[in-house]
Order: sequence, then structure tokens, then C-alpha cells
Amino acid sequence: MKYLCLGYYAPDAFDSMTDEERKALGERCRPHDEKFNGTGKVLDVASLQHRHGAHVRPGPDGPSVTDGPFAEAKEVVGSFFLIEADSLEEATEIASLHPAAQIGWELGFSMEVRPVETVWVKDGNYVGPREPA
Repeated sequence: MKYLCLGYYAPDAFDSMTDEERKALGERCRPHDEKFNGTGKVLDVASLQHRHGAHVRPGPDGPSVTDGPFAEAKEVVGSFFLIEADSLEEATEIASLHPAAQIGWELGFSMEVRPVETVWVKDGNYVGPREPA
């Protein structure tokens, strides 16, 4: 089964860091990234651009679009990755190797691990979850 993991951070805390502090943070992340990626269970991983994007919210007159990707929150999604694991427990163990679970408490680092419920669409029609192979 696939698990989507969302890595959170506090943008204001990140903004207050100097370039040297950001570089040092990257160095602190490296050994955790190596262990995390070394599991062979990580399918995709990406960091999101800091403070870039759009927020789309439905409304009575249609969608409303505002600058910035963030919903109203102190912690926002800063990265995501997909894990292939046999259980939520295994996915959580693997996710716990990621830097957002090991360091950065002062930057609001945290992580969410969610099972992916796959919906398949064929020719524009909903066909439901794919049966396991």
C-alpha cells in the first residue's frame, strides 16, 4: 500500500534563519535523508517552494484564488513523499527516519502519514479503487 507523508514547518521561523543557519540545517538533514532513502521504500520525495503558489477555495460564486499556497495555519506543508509499505506501522517507521521527524523542532517540523486510497478514472468515468494485484 502507498502512504502519503506530509512534512510541515513554520514559515515565519524559517524566514528568521540566516543563510548560514539554513546551510547548517541542510547539513544536519543529510544523514537522516540517507537513512530514509536507503530503506528502498521511498517512491517520490519533494520539497515545495517556500511561500510560492496559490490557494483555491470554493465559494457561492465559484472558486476564489488568493496568493500563497497556505491555508490559515502556523504550520504549513513544506514537503511530501510517497512510501510503499505493508502497514501504517511500517510506513510510520520509515517516515520517522526523515529529517522532519528527527530534527527541526524549532522550525515547527512535523509529519503526517496517511494511507492513499487510490481512485481510478477511465475515459472520464469513475471506476473505483483498483483491486490489489
